[in-house]
Amino acid sequence: MGFKDIPNTSMVLHGLHGVQLMGKSSCRNEETFHGDSALSSCQGSEFSRTSQGLLIQRLWQQRPYCLRPIHCSLQGDRHIGETVVNVLTSLPFVVLGLQTPRQNFNTSLYANSLIGVGIASSLYHSSRGEARKFLRWADYTMIAATTLCLSRALRDENRKLLMVASTLLLPFQPLMVSAVHTGMMEATFAKKALTNPELRMAYNLHTMSSLMGTALFIADECLPQTPYIHAAWHLAAAVGVGTCNKLLE
Repeated sequence: MGFKDIPNTSMVLHGLHGVQLMGKSSCRNEETFHGDSALSSCQGSEFSRTSQGLLIQRLWQQRPYCLRPIHCSLQGDRHIGETVVNVLTSLPFVVLGLQTPRQNFNTSLYANSLIGVGIASSLYHSSRGEARKFLRWADYTMIAATTLCLSRALRDENRKLLMVASTLLLPFQPLMVSAVHTGMMEATFAKKALTNPELRMAYNLHTMSSLMGTALFIADECLPQTPYIHAAWHLAAAVGVGTCNKLLE
């Protein structure tokens, strides 16, 4: 008997009591149903994770301005000569750190931070590529840390809340931290110079160097194509920092 002579199995079993046959279309539909359920479940889980990720990203983008990192300027060092000059004019901060009186922990911390400023500035100006962005941020942050350390060394009675807030904001807003604690240092310097005649000459020199440094800093931002302005700012800032050592003697 050949295959053609075999009766259709579904026709034979169709009449038996209790036997119910499911066609291929039913099985196919059931498989499709279960497959779609599993697929929709996976898609729903993935959609939920995506939604949570987007929510976290949106919250991070809407964080307060004070918690946003600074956008560092990467201008300068357009040729090897300018790089060499900028590195050389960063070294006086290391020398000043070595000469700073180390009477206690706070003054020692300030002296070490000055050395850190010189090293960070040298590394930034000698760097290129992607590392330059990080080193510029490190340069700004190190300067801000120095003003914070100087403020602590000059005034032990500073409020702890101010110091803690300044420390927390240091990685995000170093320029703001620098401005606040530089202002506090200037007020302390002026107050002591009024009562101590020996500080008046140092204070006058500090005032002139600070004004010149501010003008050079603004010029460096407004005239980025002018060479060696940044190096001049280094020197003016070094003179201003050197006069501050008189307050620690």
